[in-house]
Order: sequence, then structure tokens, then C-alpha cells
Amino acid sequence: MNLNDVHRGITKFKKRKRLGRGPGSGQGKTAGRGHKGQKSNRGYGALSIFEGGTTPIVRRIPKRGFNNKFALNVAVVNVGDLDTAFNAGDEVTLELLREKDLAKSRYDILKILGDGELTKKLKVCGHRFSASAREKIEKAGGEVVVLPGKTVVEEKKKQAKS
Repeated sequence: MNLNDVHRGITKFKKRKRLGRGPGSGQGKTAGRGHKGQKSNRGYGALSIFEGGTTPIVRRIPKRGFNNKFALNVAVVNVGDLDTAFNAGDEVTLELLREKDLAKSRYDILKILGDGELTKKLKVCGHRFSASAREKIEKAGGEVVVLPGKTVVEEKKKQAKS
């Protein structure tokens, strides 16, 4: 093999296929569309869900329930989990929770709930806190830090009005 053979046949811009330009081109007469049939007509374009006349699967599968695309994805961590994962005097941040696999999924808001007991003094950062979680953290001598986070569309409208 010669060095000049390496890139032979490879071009940066491929020429478009010229259809219907006579029998010598190899794409003459029917221009690659075959004979007759719906697909042979100009202007043909089927829907992406078309399945040859059968009722498409998107119409066969039942649709139930409601999906709110504006709903916030809330991750939940219990106070009892914080007690086992952290040492006294630690600052509990979103990054540390991810490292300790307590809140590793994707979420918009982190909420701390009050399930379990907290015996250590911790500085806990989160977007939302339940009343019992806030009470348990402060009772153990810790501190609650509320982070600004995404808000629901309705709350944004209320804030804009006031």
C-alpha cells in the first residue's frame, strides 16, 4: 500500500445523488422510488408513527393519569440518615450528600425530613425543611441553612404580584 492510497475515495463533501437524469446515471426513470404505490408519488411524506395501515402503537397503548411537566423534582433526606453519615460539627452540603450517596439522583430541590433521631450538632444546608426536621436539628444544637432554589410557576406568579 502506498501512502497516497490511504485517503483515496474519501472526500470532505459528498456530491448529492442526482436522481432522474436518464438511464446512464443508474438512477433514471423511477429515480429509485420503484414502480407505482403510495411512496412513488411526489410530495409523499408519512407520519413518523405510520405502521403500514395498522393502528400505530402510540394509539393502541392506553394513556392514563396526568403528568405535570412543571412539577419540581424533590429529593428527600431524613434526619436519621444525616446522623449516621456525618460526624459532629460537620457542615452538610449538597455536594457532601451526593458523595455519601444520600441524594445522588437528579433533583431540583432537596428537602430534609424529620424521620429518625439526630444526636450530633450539624450545620445542614437544604432548600426545604419539614417542621420536625428543623426542630430536631436546632434541638441538637445544629444550624439550618435554607438555600434559594427553583420555585413552582404558581409561586413565581404570586411573588410577581406582590
